[in-house]
Amino acid sequence: MDNQIGRLEHVDITDEAKKAYLDYAMSVIVARALPDVKDGLKPVHRRILFAMYEMGLYPTAKYAKSAKIVGETMGKYHPHGDMAIYDALVRLAQDFSMRYPLIDGQGNFGSMDGDSAAAMRYTEAKLTQIAMEMLFDIDKGTVELTPNFDGTLKEPVYLPSKLPNLLLMGSEGIAVGMATKIPPHNLGEVIDAVTLTIDKITYSKNE
Repeated sequence: MDNQIGRLEHVDITDEAKKAYLDYAMSVIVARALPDVKDGLKPVHRRILFAMYEMGLYPTAKYAKSAKIVGETMGKYHPHGDMAIYDALVRLAQDFSMRYPLIDGQGNFGSMDGDSAAAMRYTEAKLTQIAMEMLFDIDKGTVELTPNFDGTLKEPVYLPSKLPNLLLMGSEGIAVGMATKIPPHNLGEVIDAVTLTIDKITYSKNE
């Protein structure tokens, strides 16, 4: 490799600013702030659910300490702050934040009045049945896998998601140059709408 010390490269500051801003914007949009329409999840939520699935925390299993789940997620798939991961985990367990919670939490997971959840060493969690529908057949090559942050493991680009999760749960997020705000919907009504769309090419507003 050539020695780069002392080497000068002349670039146009306008072009460099455009490239840097675009790279940053795409990183925020794709990797952090906005959900993927295919499974309705942001990366941190997807990684938490996948880590819990790999840990065997199915609805019929015993609860595991949230601290253990956070550590597993951070060490294998999401090398960011532990509190950011825990906050995301807590939200997935709150029935006042999620139309259909994807995590079954045991302990103090906060309240609608703004009370924060107990520390991760006190709370426990496992997957809900609806989360299992999101992960159904993931070990059978149903979705694309990509190397994790250090290349030692594989993680899903998105979950199989038998459910239209983005419509069910809704989502809010502010990225760079764009944002999303989708309200949650009732599962039965979404199924009726999908069935109607499949069965009929055109339909009236009343239908």
